[in-house]
Amino acid sequence: MRVLRGYLPVLILFLCLFAVSNHACAQAANANLPDDPATISSAPKDSENRPENREVTWRSLPKDFLHDQKEIWLFPMQLAKGRHLLPTLSVAGTTAGLIVADPHVMPYFQDHARNLDKLNDTFDSTITTAEVIAVPAALMVAGYARHSPYDVSSALLAGEAYADSAVVDLAIKAVTRRERPSDIPPGGSFSDTFFNGGKSPFKGSSFPSGHAAGVFSVATVMATRYRKHHWVPWVVYGFASAISFSRVTSSSHFPSDVFLGAALGYTITRYQVLRPRE
Repeated sequence: MRVLRGYLPVLILFLCLFAVSNHACAQAANANLPDDPATISSAPKDSENRPENREVTWRSLPKDFLHDQKEIWLFPMQLAKGRHLLPTLSVAGTTAGLIVADPHVMPYFQDHARNLDKLNDTFDSTITTAEVIAVPAALMVAGYARHSPYDVSSALLAGEAYADSAVVDLAIKAVTRRERPSDIPPGGSFSDTFFNGGKSPFKGSSFPSGHAAGVFSVATVMATRYRKHHWVPWVVYGFASAISFSRVTSSSHFPSDVFLGAALGYTITRYQVLRPRE
C-alpha cells in the first residue's frame, strides 16, 4: 500500500491527461455532427473539413511539414493577439507546478525503482521507440496491401506529427539542458537541474520528454482518424500513458518533463497536423 500511495499522484496525473485528451477528441468529433442525420448529405463540405478526413501524400508531405513548422514557431503571435490564452496558461501553469514538485517526487521513485523493474524493462527506451515507430509503419504496409489511401494517409500523418513534435522537443531541450534524474546520484539534490545537463539536445537533456511527445503525437492521429472504433482511443492513449509513466519510474525524466512532452505531442498533432488545409 505504501508503494501504491507513492505512485498514486503520478498515476492520477496520467489518467487525467488521458481523460482530457479523450474528452477533447469527443468534443471535436461531435462539434461538426448535424442534429439530424438526414442533413449529412447536404453538408459535404463540413465533412471534408473534419480532422479525421485530412489527407496527405508523399508528394505533399515535405510542404505540409514546413507549413506546420512555420505555424508552430509563429504561435507566439497568436498569443500576442489574445488567442488560445486559457489552454496555453493551463499547460504552462501545470508544468510550472510540476517543476516545483519534481524535487519532492523524484527521490521516492529513485529509492523504489526496484519495485517496478519489470515495468521499466518492458518499456525500455529502445523498445518503446521501436514500438511507436512500428505503429505507422505497420499501418503503411497494411494500407498498401489493402489498397487503402486512408490508411496510407493516416500513417503519413503519424510520421508528420512525430517529426513536428520532435523538432519542438529538441529545440526546447537545447535551450533548457536539464539534467536527467538518472544523472543525479542517490541522496543528491534534484533542485537546480536546468542548464546543467548535456550540451547536446540529443544527449543528456531531459526537458521535455521526447518519448512522451512522440507517443502522444502518434496516439492522437490514431485516436482521431479511427475514432469510429470506440476502443481505439482507449488503447492508444492508454499505451501512450503507460510509456510516459515509465519514463518517470525509470528515472529517465521528471513528471514535468513528461507532462509537457505529452501536451506538446497532443496539441501539435490535434490542432496543427490534423487541421484541414485550405
